[in-house]
Amino acid sequence: MKDLRGKVAFITGGGSGVGLGIAKVFSAAGMKVVIADVRQDHLDTAMRELAGREVHAIKLDVTDRPAMERAAAETERVFGKVHIVCNNAGINLFNDIGDAKYADWDWVLGVNLGGVINGVQAFVPRIKAHGEGGHIVNTASMASFLAGPGAGIYTCSKFAVRGLTEALRYSLAPHRIGVSVLCPGLVKSSIYESETIRPQNLQGTATDPEFLARLAEVHEIGMSGEEVGAKVLKGIQRNDLYIFSHPEFKDELREVFDRVLAAMPDEAADPRRAQFEQGRRQRYREAAELADQTHP
Repeated sequence: MKDLRGKVAFITGGGSGVGLGIAKVFSAAGMKVVIADVRQDHLDTAMRELAGREVHAIKLDVTDRPAMERAAAETERVFGKVHIVCNNAGINLFNDIGDAKYADWDWVLGVNLGGVINGVQAFVPRIKAHGEGGHIVNTASMASFLAGPGAGIYTCSKFAVRGLTEALRYSLAPHRIGVSVLCPGLVKSSIYESETIRPQNLQGTATDPEFLARLAEVHEIGMSGEEVGAKVLKGIQRNDLYIFSHPEFKDELREVFDRVLAAMPDEAADPRRAQFEQGRRQRYREAAELADQTHP
């Protein structure tokens, strides 16, 4: 979407970090913004920082589907038709994936992937219904491209968010709804405090406290949420599929994709399979062209 003034945006994880940064940038651009967050203290602080702007706060657990539906209805009741949805809420767990418990999987996937799914399910039908078009931004991470030895469940969730978003972009293009995946690197945020809001019924493997203390120091050098937010705004206006905020990953991404291509078999494909895949590629190209042209 190019003309965003007066449009309504809903942002999960909007009480701090990237979500709050997006909210500040959106409101400065003349948008009406709803910030949703599971932490009331973050919402209170955010609302003080956003005082005087058209911003509304909702306390929300993104894993709660009925609550997400109520939040969508409240957003429409307060500001009217929703055009922009940023499924941004996320948590992290720094443990060895090989030692993970079921509770660890349920917690991280429930928020990071389930929260995105719930946001899509609650808001996309409403955007389709008003017919004015819109845009969905799902926050993944550079971890959606770069897997490492730590935070394996988090990485799994972010790979899934990227796949969901890429497929959703094709699906929503005929409805003039753009879709982007946001892939930030290190941001100045409090995501390292995730375990303080972990539900009692999903207690599992805990992160080493000394490591968490170091993470607090590391996040102080992260990119500001507002700088990420500015790139999100630009990505929506350009209808970008990928919104990358941190330039320091370019060489590493090139290495990853070079490794993928080098692993492909160096042999001729079966002509029948090749013909089938050529037809599939053509359909994908046509869908991608339509998605790239989506601008309400």
